[in-house]
Formats: sequence, C-alpha cells, structure tokens
Amino acid sequence: MDKKTDSQRRSFLQSAGAAATVGAVSLALPRWSWARPPLPPEDTAAIRAEITKRHDESLTRLQTWIRQPSIAAENRGMNEGCELMMSMLRDAGFENVTKVPSDGQPGVYATLDAGAPKTLGIYYMYDVKQADPSEWTSPPFDANIVDKPGLGKILVGRGAVNQKGPEATFLAALHAIRGAGRKPPVNLVFVAEGEEEIGSPHFPQIAHREDIAAALKKTVGVFMPFPSQGLDGSVQINLGAKGVIECELVSSGEKWGRGPRQDLHSSNKARVDSPAWHLVEALATLVSPDGNTPAIEHYMDKVRPLSAEQKQMIATAAQRMNEAVMKKQMGVEHWVHDVSFQQSLELLVSQPTVNIEGLVGGYTGPGGKTILPHRAVAKLDLRLVPDMTAKDSLALLKAHLAKRGFGDIEVNMTGGYDPTSTSADSSLVRAQVAVYKHHSLDPMMMPRLAGSWPGYVFTGDPLRLAAGHFGLGHGNGAHAPDEYYVIESSNPKVQGIDGATRSYVEYLYEVAKTA
Repeated sequence: MDKKTDSQRRSFLQSAGAAATVGAVSLALPRWSWARPPLPPEDTAAIRAEITKRHDESLTRLQTWIRQPSIAAENRGMNEGCELMMSMLRDAGFENVTKVPSDGQPGVYATLDAGAPKTLGIYYMYDVKQADPSEWTSPPFDANIVDKPGLGKILVGRGAVNQKGPEATFLAALHAIRGAGRKPPVNLVFVAEGEEEIGSPHFPQIAHREDIAAALKKTVGVFMPFPSQGLDGSVQINLGAKGVIECELVSSGEKWGRGPRQDLHSSNKARVDSPAWHLVEALATLVSPDGNTPAIEHYMDKVRPLSAEQKQMIATAAQRMNEAVMKKQMGVEHWVHDVSFQQSLELLVSQPTVNIEGLVGGYTGPGGKTILPHRAVAKLDLRLVPDMTAKDSLALLKAHLAKRGFGDIEVNMTGGYDPTSTSADSSLVRAQVAVYKHHSLDPMMMPRLAGSWPGYVFTGDPLRLAAGHFGLGHGNGAHAPDEYYVIESSNPKVQGIDGATRSYVEYLYEVAKTA
C-alpha cells in the first residue's frame, strides 16, 4: 500500500517525525466507548477481557513479524516472511493455509469456517518497502518500543503501519474471540500477496485462481485492516482508490542510434548527442510546461468527472480538515496553481497524474567527473482514475513517445493496476460507518483514495465485490524513515493496539448483522 493518510492512508503519510524521544510518558489510556455495541453483552465483556490479557502476546507477535524483513524490491526474506505469516494465520484459527505460486513472489490463501451465514474477505500484503538504517533513529527491523510525546508508546519499524501493524492487530482480534470461547460471527476468506510494494504485478494470478475466486465470490466484500485515525481521532472512508502504473523510461545511445555507447569525456558534447538530454526532452512532452497537467495524447479522454454527490463529499470534508496542519505535515506552502483547499482535494481524488519518482544518469558522486553519459533512466508513476485502465494508459504513453520522435526510449512497466470504486450503499461500507458511529466518530466520506492498492482485483471483473479499508488506531511514516504504529496511546482521541483490536472485533459482528 503505495497502501496508504493518517486518515487518507498513503496520500498524507509523508510527514513522519522522529520517533525516538527521551524521557518516560505517563500514559492516560483513552476511554473506549461501547455505546450501542454490536456484540451481545456477555461476548463484549469476555472478549474485552481477552484483549487486555493478551496485550503483551499481541505486541510480541507484531515485533516478531517486523523483525523478519520481507522486501520484494530486493527479494530479501520473502520466503521466510511468507512462511511466518502462514504460521501466524494457523495460530489465529485459519484452516487450509496454502502457499499459492505465481510468476513472482507467492501468495497465500486460507479460510476460516465459523459455520456463520455470512462470509467476509480479507486482503493482506506481507512485503514492505526498502529501508536505509542510516536514515532511522531506531533500526528499522528491531521493532523497538519508544516514547513519543503526544502519542504515547509507539513501535518503530518498517511495516509498522504499512501494513504489518494493523494486520497483526486483526489477528489479535481473532485470538481474543477464540480465547473467550467464541467463534467469529462471520466466515473468513483470506488472500495475500508479497508484491504490493512493487505494483502487484502477479496478484491477479493469485486472487483469480479458480478455487480462490469461487471462495471470494461468496463474500460480502473484501477489507484490508488499516489504522484510520488521524491525530484528532477522526476517520475517513474512501470509496475506492486511484490506479497506478510504475515504469522506467530508459534512454541509451545504443538504442537511440545517436549518442555514445559508453560514457565519453564531456568535451565531446560539442559534437555528440546526449541520451540524458534526449530523455529530459521526452519527459517534458508528457506534461504541461509547469509539470502539473498530463499532456500524453488522449490520456485524459476517459477521465470520469466528479459527480455532484462526490463534490459535496469533498466540500464537507474540506470544512472538517485543517488545511494549515496538512500543509505543515507535508512540508508545502502552496497547492498547484494556488487553488483553494477544497479545489486541491478535488484535484487529489479526481485527476490523473504523471510523476517523476527519480532520475538517474551518469555520475552522481562527490565532485565532478566531466562525462557524457551513454544512458539515463527516469522512474515514473502514473495515477489513474475511473474510467482509465493501466493497459490502455501504458499504450497511450508508448504511442505518445513514438509520435514525438522518442520511440527509441524503452518503457518498462514494473507494476500497476486499474482504479477501484465501491458504493457507499454496500453492506461492507455501511458496517464500517456503523462501528465508527458506535464510538461517536462521524467518518468523512471521500470518493477515492489518492494513493493506490490492488483492490481492482476484487472490484473489477470477474468478482465485482465491494472492497476497502477499516480500523481504528494510528500510525504514520509509510515508505519513510521512522515508520511507526501506536501501541499504548496517551492521546485520548486515538486508540492504541488494544482499542484497534476491539474495533476489528466490532467490525466482524457488525458485518454479520448488516443486511
């Protein structure tokens, strides 16, 4: 989960602060309201007691998982990470836990038959982003607990919030239910992948396998555990997500037929073409002169405009959000074209993008080297909205480059998928709203997440299911140094790991009774 807000998952998770602090924090644990709970009173008391009793066990489970690196981009610890997750699933009561082969990293399929009338689907990812230990105040795979003023005790580690923290917390909910002598109120169909952080290139092979697709088809929808609370305790429900294409554009003297086939002394620029400048010229054609509007020919043709209802959702959300705080967290002073806050939110959820993630070419070390590079690479991501598709958009990118004289530039797609949409009237979303409102939280509804996750596998053909994220609790720093997840909250508006566990218990019971 390029995954994923504090309340808007990946869109606003770029503001991780330093996690290591000095001094102890006196924890005033937030009060958990069980107003109008979906659980029978006897189940409420028994399960709540189990959650409290199993706090240390739940924390240890999460720390064990984070201490096992599983980085698909580096092919590091993937088999070990997959096997560990499978072991945790069995411990939580899942049956028929099976490793599913793909053309890339394996997936996992499992079921939990509680003999219930309804079945819920669950999506997990077991891979995480890369981490440079030199950038972290606490080692990324040590899973240390530190005190953070204003938050309480937090766990710092790669995958803490994206996504091992909330995923381990959901497993804690299942342990608590079973420990209380109960069965889950719904049956569960579990499917996971190990390539979400590289664009989920092989996830359809897993989720659409005949037996897995047949099991998922019987569910009321698929959800991904996520700690949705912002620092003010607010929560947001996204009715979909943007799609994405991750790709490399490669310019080389050899493929171009001009420029050098190996690096030359830079004095030769007077008489030899530069593949690096060739790439820069190609990139400039993809967007407007200010870099903000995609200019790929026909790229915007199928963009579905926001409906009046969606615009009203955004207007309501804009009134409840704090623009100044958001800008401070993101480290920005202006929105594009100096638009209003509400307009910025409309752009965020409705507009496709063409973004340069990185540019690499020639010498980038200390001092100068005075070379003419023979090769240059740009890493791009393109965000997609309904009714765009990854396949068509990639074809448009290639056609655009070829038409403008850049057909020699290689376009290598490394991952990506289509956008997703889920109705606010789906039982999956209505159950989420009900649980949040049980705790006096009025969720902000947004048309879609500005980031991406492979929910299209569930919402598109052949399954056409509702899909989305749910959960209380808080974390931050996905893809960044000092990623964290709140374990014991000193903020009365934010739940720690036990409160988040209880939210998943409530959600299962609410799904069971929502028509």
